[in-house]
Amino acid sequence: MHDRKREVALGLAVLLALWLVSSSSVAQQPTPVGVWKTFNERTGQADGLVRIVAAKGEFVGQVTAVFSPPADSPNPLCEDCPGELKNKPVVGMTILRGLRWNGERYSGGTILDPDNGKVYQCRMRLLDEGRKLEVRGYVGITLFGRTQIWERAQ
Repeated sequence: MHDRKREVALGLAVLLALWLVSSSSVAQQPTPVGVWKTFNERTGQADGLVRIVAAKGEFVGQVTAVFSPPADSPNPLCEDCPGELKNKPVVGMTILRGLRWNGERYSGGTILDPDNGKVYQCRMRLLDEGRKLEVRGYVGITLFGRTQIWERAQ
């Protein structure tokens, strides 16, 4: 009877240790959820903030601030945006949609460039232990596009 209690206690200790190891590794995996600082490609200056959230298994990003300069105004309108977004404020606009983790990177979504109103296919991946985000917008295949590096602000 005494040996049985020892086996049960040992089994519980092993299960607890496995649970702690697995939960700590899951907890340490960075995600793109948070606030990201974007940069102007021509000047290298910070030009805005985008908040990324997880919603229904997808990642979605919304502009929370536009810095002036480099923008002419902290409250620009998306003059070249298509349809219902035309002439709407960029701050508050959802520019990232539909990105999902595919085991390697986040892909399958789109990104809107409020500077030219165009929508591109998008993929992104975390760099530097989650402190930077590589965002690539492209048309058709990834060869035809451009990449930005965003920095985690929060």
